[in-house]
Amino acid sequence: MSPHPLHAYALALLLASGSAAASTPKPFTARYQVSQDGQPMGTATVTLRAGPDGSWILRKDTQGTAGLAALLGASTQETSRFRWRGAVPEAISYDYRLVAAGKDKRRHLQVDWPQRQVSVQDGKHAASYPAQPGMVERNTVPLAVGLALDAGKPQLSLPVGVRQAVETESFKVAGRETVKVPAGSFQAERVERSDAAREFSAWYVPQRYPLPVKLAQRDGGDLVLELVSFTEP
Repeated sequence: MSPHPLHAYALALLLASGSAAASTPKPFTARYQVSQDGQPMGTATVTLRAGPDGSWILRKDTQGTAGLAALLGASTQETSRFRWRGAVPEAISYDYRLVAAGKDKRRHLQVDWPQRQVSVQDGKHAASYPAQPGMVERNTVPLAVGLALDAGKPQLSLPVGVRQAVETESFKVAGRETVKVPAGSFQAERVERSDAAREFSAWYVPQRYPLPVKLAQRDGGDLVLELVSFTEP
């Protein structure tokens, strides 16, 4: 899975023309089935909950249950802590962990907002770079895109903290399509990356769900997530 990037101030959803105001989502649990290169691979569970000190926690747990992923005992955990700037998430920290074949790979990103500095460590390398207001990281990108769509914004650019910099990633609605997933059949808005890197496609029903009902990422293999269920406490 590739990192995700953006531009200046506060998620700068500035290319858009919509007028509706998005509201922040309630806590939820979304469950997905995961396939790779067209073959079943596992399951993913995404949860959003309130965290300490007014922050929020977005966590994604992926477990290999079939094929090579199951054989290797592969699992990943991605945990984001963020705060709201209006109806837009702004990164505080991000933790990534991959366990497979007895190996344990980790990465930690931390934003020091008083110093406007980002630090990243992955066990082998460390980096730091200036923070940008409104920046997110890879795990919160799909949520940020969904909230922009709910606000009536068909185009946006996002500042995304990756290993060594804040990069810019742009998205746009490429059309409306009927998409069938385990959770049902939906008339969805298909969103594509519109900058140089085009490995992201997602299908959203923004009036119902803040996350995509289907997500396809082509970097490192055709990884596809399809919504099975979405619940709110």
